[in-house]
Amino acid sequence: MVFAEAFSCACFNGFTPVVDYFLSKGMNPNSGINTGLKRFHWAANRGQNEVVEVLIRNHASLETHDAYGGTVLGCAVWSAVHEPKPKHVQIVEALLEAGAKASAAECPSGDVRIDAILKRYGGGR
Repeated sequence: MVFAEAFSCACFNGFTPVVDYFLSKGMNPNSGINTGLKRFHWAANRGQNEVVEVLIRNHASLETHDAYGGTVLGCAVWSAVHEPKPKHVQIVEALLEAGAKASAAECPSGDVRIDAILKRYGGGR
C-alpha cells in the first residue's frame, strides 16, 4: 500500500526516475484511484510531461477512466483550461499522437490552442 501511494505521488510530482523504478518492478500504471484520479490522470493533470511520456512508452491505458468517468485526455484538457501548467498543450498532443480518442475531451474546451489540436485529431465535430 505504501509503495502504491509513493508511485501515485511520483506521477503527481513528476519524479520520473521513481516512476521508472516502480514500472520496472511491475507496478500497474492504470491504478491508484484512492484520490479520484489514477496515476496517469495525476501526471496529466499536474502537467508532468516527462512522466506522461514514460507512461505512454510503458503502455499505460490511454482510455482508463478516473472516478469521475474521464479519460486521461479529458483530464489533461480540463486541467489545461482550469489549472493550466506550461506543458499541458504538449501533453494533449502526446496523448493524441499515442492514440487517445479525441472525442473523449470537450471541444470547444475554452482554449484555442487545445481546440486546434483536438480538431486535427478529429475532435469537436
